[in-house]
Amino acid sequence: MRARIAVLAGDGIGPEVTEEGVRCLTAVATLFQHELELCPLAFGGAAIDSEGEPLPATTLQGVRSADAVLLGAIGGPQWSGSDARLRPEAGLLRLRRELGTFANLRPVRVHPQLLDASTLKAEVISGVDLVFVRELTGGIYFGEKHRDSASARDECSYSAAEIERIVRVAGQLARSRRRRLASIDKSNVLETSRLWREVTQRVMEREFAEVRLEHLLVDAAAMHLIRRPRDFDVLVTENMFGDILTDEASMLAGSLGLLPSASLGEGRRGIYEPIHGSAPDIAGRGIANPYGSILSAALLMRHSLGLEAEAAVLEQAVADALTAGARTADLVRPGEPACSTREAGQAVLSRLRPPE
Repeated sequence: MRARIAVLAGDGIGPEVTEEGVRCLTAVATLFQHELELCPLAFGGAAIDSEGEPLPATTLQGVRSADAVLLGAIGGPQWSGSDARLRPEAGLLRLRRELGTFANLRPVRVHPQLLDASTLKAEVISGVDLVFVRELTGGIYFGEKHRDSASARDECSYSAAEIERIVRVAGQLARSRRRRLASIDKSNVLETSRLWREVTQRVMEREFAEVRLEHLLVDAAAMHLIRRPRDFDVLVTENMFGDILTDEASMLAGSLGLLPSASLGEGRRGIYEPIHGSAPDIAGRGIANPYGSILSAALLMRHSLGLEAEAAVLEQAVADALTAGARTADLVRPGEPACSTREAGQAVLSRLRPPE
């Protein structure tokens, strides 16, 4: 098959980890005799510096004509001052809105060889395999905003239709897995959460009666993610809660650098990126963890290109590299040498094998 992939490397460690994601994506395409056109485009803080805005018109045109988007990371202190007129994050929010990618999937699996990488006890995290479904284009991040010297306001709003469509994504995913769905809200305080719980209950009863539904307040969910993470299968929640909880959940796997994500809409085109930030403090040092970017490339093949076997081959190569001990600095045991970003990518490449 032929496909066009927009590559938005972004800022900080974004270019470093994206380079390894691209190398692995290209290698798998070659292995399976696919033809990929890779189109690098300016985005984030780098685009502010070079073109005066975080999402230039040429970049938006490029992603709209692509089959999928592979994204690195954006942001940095030079663009984050309280008086900053342009912020990289504004470009990311607009990109999601323009492409209609309302559903963010964030899988969290604990690799058996990395049980010691987490700060939690091995018996608590062993066997964890869950997926967050985060609503991505609504809520407080997209509401009306105001700030002056005396006060500030961020509006949070959700419509029933926005809730219904994200719950359907989560319900369909839960149906294909262990048929358990946890819906997370703050319905004891927030009106948006009361609507969220009401709509979720209605959709699940009518359309996914075979899936066991559990409602959790966000503070309780944060506690139970640490206390009983194996009990979770699919979790669905609104934008801000999902942003926070998925960073917490990354610690189950051992590092923020391990986790990929897929942002999907009604069609097949999606945005694929590791969930970590731009980490400007380690940018350019060649020590960033590329596994989240590489696994995001696997999600890209699965969800946007329909290449399930290819995605599975890449995911297995990552698992094999970790089993062999290819750990970056964020995963390494005290006193042991760490792989560089490039070496970790190479460890995956050397373990790519066609399916038997």
